[in-house]
Amino acid sequence: MSDFTHIDAAGNPSMVDVGEKNITRRLAKARSIVVLDEAILEKLQNDEIHTQKGPVFQTAIIAGVMAAKRTGDLIPLCHPLGLENCQIHISLNQQKEVVVECTASLTGKTGVEMEALTGASIAALTIYDMCKAFSHNIVIRETRLIEKTGGKRDFRL
Repeated sequence: MSDFTHIDAAGNPSMVDVGEKNITRRLAKARSIVVLDEAILEKLQNDEIHTQKGPVFQTAIIAGVMAAKRTGDLIPLCHPLGLENCQIHISLNQQKEVVVECTASLTGKTGVEMEALTGASIAALTIYDMCKAFSHNIVIRETRLIEKTGGKRDFRL
């Protein structure tokens, strides 16, 4: 059981003690891909989709940042962190898929991977929610970490 950081010696859930870790600059970037139906993509104008609920991508950016800031409230045993920065970028790739990237950072004792993943995920879910009136033929896929720096080991996809 010792291989799992959130399980104690008795096999019970346990928050990781980060008290002895070094304070370093931590950064994580995560990506979610949203595949929209052609009927929805036809509504794209000037890099935005407008609905009765408002501008889809702008709303998704706000939702993603809000979610990243609340990650410790959403995921059990996840440390509550005071993010110093969180940026969400939304674009279309060559396959006309919506690419949501969330970059979170802080200076602290623990990483921000879960914050970046949560931000990207909730932004993607917000796009789904706001576009479902046009079509339910929407797929959210490939939510993944693409970069992490500042801890024991860095990671880049």
